[in-house]
Amino acid sequence: MSHLIALAGNQNCGKTTLFNALTGSNQHVGNFPGVTVEKKEGSIKKYKEAVLVDLPGIYSLSPYTAEEVVTRDFLVKEHPDAIINIVDATNLERNLYLTLQMMELNIPMILALNMMDEVRASGNTIHVKKLSERLGIPVIPISASKGEGIADLLDVVVKTIKQKKPTQKLDFCQGEVHRAIHSIAHIIEDHAEAAGYPTRFAATKLVEGDEPMFKALDLDMSDIHIIDHIVEQMEENLGTDREAALADMRYTYIEALCAECVVKHQETREQQRSEKIDRFLTHKYLGIPIFLLIMMTIFWLTFSVIGAPLQDLLSAWIDRFTAMLSNVLIAADVTPWLHSLIINGVCAGVGSVLSFLPIIVLLFFFLSLLEDSGYMARVAFVMDKLLRKIGLSGRSFVPMLIGFGCSVPAIMATRTLSSDRDRKMTIVLTPFMSCSAKLPIYGMITASFFPNHAALVMVSLYVLGIVVAILSGLLLKNTIFQGNSVPFVMELPAYRLPDAKSVLLHMWEKGKDFLHKAFTIIFIASIVIWFLQSFDWRLNMVADSANSILASIGSIIAPAFAPIGFNDWRASTALITGFTAKESVVSTLTILTGASSDAQLSAMLTQMFSPLSAFSFLAFTILYMPCVAAFAASKRELGSMKEALLTAAYQTLVAYLAALVIFQVGSLIF
Repeated sequence: MSHLIALAGNQNCGKTTLFNALTGSNQHVGNFPGVTVEKKEGSIKKYKEAVLVDLPGIYSLSPYTAEEVVTRDFLVKEHPDAIINIVDATNLERNLYLTLQMMELNIPMILALNMMDEVRASGNTIHVKKLSERLGIPVIPISASKGEGIADLLDVVVKTIKQKKPTQKLDFCQGEVHRAIHSIAHIIEDHAEAAGYPTRFAATKLVEGDEPMFKALDLDMSDIHIIDHIVEQMEENLGTDREAALADMRYTYIEALCAECVVKHQETREQQRSEKIDRFLTHKYLGIPIFLLIMMTIFWLTFSVIGAPLQDLLSAWIDRFTAMLSNVLIAADVTPWLHSLIINGVCAGVGSVLSFLPIIVLLFFFLSLLEDSGYMARVAFVMDKLLRKIGLSGRSFVPMLIGFGCSVPAIMATRTLSSDRDRKMTIVLTPFMSCSAKLPIYGMITASFFPNHAALVMVSLYVLGIVVAILSGLLLKNTIFQGNSVPFVMELPAYRLPDAKSVLLHMWEKGKDFLHKAFTIIFIASIVIWFLQSFDWRLNMVADSANSILASIGSIIAPAFAPIGFNDWRASTALITGFTAKESVVSTLTILTGASSDAQLSAMLTQMFSPLSAFSFLAFTILYMPCVAAFAASKRELGSMKEALLTAAYQTLVAYLAALVIFQVGSLIF
């Protein structure tokens, strides 16, 4: 029989690092809030009978966000055998707030004091034994990133599971709050037991005004009126609201507990260093320019200094392999259509996308460094003031930031937003961020038309996506999504050196995802495109692709793109295939132009586009509806096919209007 263990804690407390240390699971460790959106699970390496579940990082068990709902529902409904509550020992006061709430669930719990190495290095002390005695639960000092104390923690976890000893009841409330909680507890005891909730936990939630708890207990109106009267009396006597009263009660106890158990001489070295760095990186006026400068440097290194030579090298190898394979097929005297399918279809389509692998991996290497260092959380903080003007909070920047990697997890990350209005608005705007799947398109166009200004063009494309998102936000704020954004509170983790294993793991995951897509979606799309451009409606193989099925389809929609600078059927067809995966735009153009090398492709593209129309093409590519996978994620998060379709239509309309302005205004200037 397997045992179920929940791993819970605040965001940025090292939870996923500990999860990896205990399970050996290959998961990415991020250093900004919201990295864990859904629970993850794995078997503990040295205790295979136990399954460890990594729950979303939260600050309380109040169901305001999807993260809190996931964690609370799991703890209450799945009945884990034990909870490992990991806390940041350098900021114990804040972390213990969640600890006190989880102790009310009467589930055996172990407190893991993480980052104790930083506490010791700063000369501070935590009296672990005394803290354990006061809380009535095992307390184990660890350093998850260095592997310190992991074995001791595992021993205590196994012992706790076998003993099946619930957490002792810790009654730290007093005064008016004490009277309210215990009065309500007597009223609801039978209801709480029938619903499967600990009485103390249920009573506390009712004092907070927790609607899901009221529904779960199925109270009659007379009981609800009595509870409301008790809470109103408490608020009147204390002169504060119900939630503030409970928060004050918990923090009063935590302050007294820390005064007894924690000896703090100074901030940790990491915290002191972070404060000095933040004077510049979160500066009121310098914060955003510094961020743009950092991103421009990353693009310059990725697309020019390091990435371009690696891409050329890989492209040369792919060309050699294609030529060798072509000679083998010719020598084997295979039928011409099969030779065309393999060389002009599969190799041209997949190979053209595959050559961008070094750029993809390199970009994510740099982004992983920024993420794991703690800088990305600062960017969200700096962006809060700007986002608030368009009706969002800085917290919405986290999904948007993830959107620079991939729109699918970015859209899923909107679950971290507590406001339904903010969540839906962020889902609409996030795909305007330039995801990594579009990088092969940027690389193809910039190499052909802007080889000497690649970094500048790249930055302008990313800025374009951000500007369009801002303008769209202003429009939506005053029309569909009227109202104010929710207050923004975000923890700024201390700057830390990125873990080499985590960075390499992130690069591997992104590279693996890219290769998987290249040899599945792109592979299939390349075959379909080859077939449609090689045969006519009577299924006769054509010598000129202009007479193909694809050409006839593309020719119907091509005139619609004439006002934005391109009416070649091949360009419009490539945009259609981009719905399957954005990388398909590159493979489609490679197949349709019949290019067998990057040089030939560039030459063909210069016949299809002018520099201005090429930039207009890029602008449309950035902004129009994302791929099918992202569309499916939008439908799932919005909960409606109609809303998802309207969102996709709006994004495509915005893309068309932006490209129209760029081309028409550009035609007047140039």
